Amino acid sequence: MDVVEEHDIQDKPTKKKTKKPKKQPKPPHENGNESMIEKTEPEHVDAPAELSFPPTFSVSEIKNKQRRHLMFMKLKQEKRKLKVALKKKKKKERDALGDKAPPKEVPKTIENQRVYDETTVNPEDEEVAFDEGTDEFSAYFNRLTNPKVLITTCDRPRGRTVRFCNQLATVIPDAHVYYRRGLALKKVIPQCIARGFTYLMVINEDRKVPNGMVLCHLPDGPTAHFKVSSVRLRKEMKRRGKDPTEHSPEVILNNFTTRLGHSMGRLFAALFPHDPQFVGRQVATFHNQRDFIFFRFHRYIFKNEKRVGIQELGPRFTLKLRSLQKGTFDSKFGEYEWVLKRHENDVCRRRFNL
Repeated sequence: MDVVEEHDIQDKPTKKKTKKPKKQPKPPHENGNESMIEKTEPEHVDAPAELSFPPTFSVSEIKNKQRRHLMFMKLKQEKRKLKVALKKKKKKERDALGDKAPPKEVPKTIENQRVYDETTVNPEDEEVAFDEGTDEFSAYFNRLTNPKVLITTCDRPRGRTVRFCNQLATVIPDAHVYYRRGLALKKVIPQCIARGFTYLMVINEDRKVPNGMVLCHLPDGPTAHFKVSSVRLRKEMKRRGKDPTEHSPEVILNNFTTRLGHSMGRLFAALFPHDPQFVGRQVATFHNQRDFIFFRFHRYIFKNEKRVGIQELGPRFTLKLRSLQKGTFDSKFGEYEWVLKRHENDVCRRRFNL
């Protein structure tokens, strides 16, 4: 009896072990999930040790969001490490070669990859010099006239536009602000000529924000229409200097290279007096970049013989040329020298007009 009982005790656990998986079968989809969990757990543990990826690897093929984000961050980190290692290697090579080292590579930008324009101005060209001596601005550059500017607005201007005009009058010497009072520009222009004004500047607005500028050179033109954007008045600027003084500022015209850009540069230059007053240490800058003209007004301060500090006085704004018209303002019968066509530069982003 004892022997039989021992056999029974020994057989029972062996039968239970063999029948256990059969008595509790699991559906196939649950087994599949467990296998996925079992696979992902070791991958998460071993992931930080992997630093190399196959050449055909694509992060977008990973469907799990957390897994995809983790692999993307590791791929980005690996690229950064390779970039730093390559940079250190090049630096060591340059230090080893010394003076015989090749020049540094210039990064490619839209500006230095610009498509060559046939109308690029050569300062030594005789034709350009002849045009400068006979154009509408020749009287100013020959010191026969002094600039006098009238600044006005559209009908019923809002407070922001009026403040913008008043601050422009502090930037441009001998500038006067007058309200429009519903008069047409064709009636305003003869009155400006009779009173000796050389410029008529009209600031337009949309939804209480300045959005356009008409700049008319008197008495013979030309007339330029600009789109105005990114206007910031003095109170809206941080770390600005004190209000500008009445001294005539210096003028910097940067990157106006084509014939059209050359005309725009002369148009802006004729706004200011011939001789700047260096005592005021004020500078008005018109910087052209990708056909956008950025205006800034600064005061420079000499800290010592080698260091110079700059304070921005404001206002600041950005201009985009829309059209250039011959003669004074005439919206119906005027002859246009140049008009911006929509989607003109969509064919090539590296072609500019100014």
